[in-house]
Amino acid sequence: QVQLVESGGGLAQAGGSLRLSCAASGRAFSLPTMGWFRQAPGKEREFVAAIISRSKYYADSVKGRFTISRDNAKDTEYLQMNSLIPEDTAVYYCAASQGGYSPYYESYDYWGQGTQVTVSS
Repeated sequence: QVQLVESGGGLAQAGGSLRLSCAASGRAFSLPTMGWFRQAPGKEREFVAAIISRSKYYADSVKGRFTISRDNAKDTEYLQMNSLIPEDTAVYYCAASQGGYSPYYESYDYWGQGTQVTVSS
């Protein structure tokens, strides 16, 4: 059974930082692609970042501000978020895929429950 559990969300001021963690259990961490998505109220779920092996991919809106990483020894994925802006406010989801890199949420097979990130101006 695959489980993904996010943590680290919360409230931050604009310009601040947060680090999200995604702990994987079962066979989740053997899956090649791990990613982060987010969904703001009234909006579609959107791609934030993905990592496959040593390759990292980012949405244009977060490039240069967010960093994705994974620690295979700890079965944990991270999203370091710096220079936060109010537009980053959303529920952030960890995801895992049996396939290669994709920015489309339909390509991901497993999801966490989400963690709220709120950025105040």
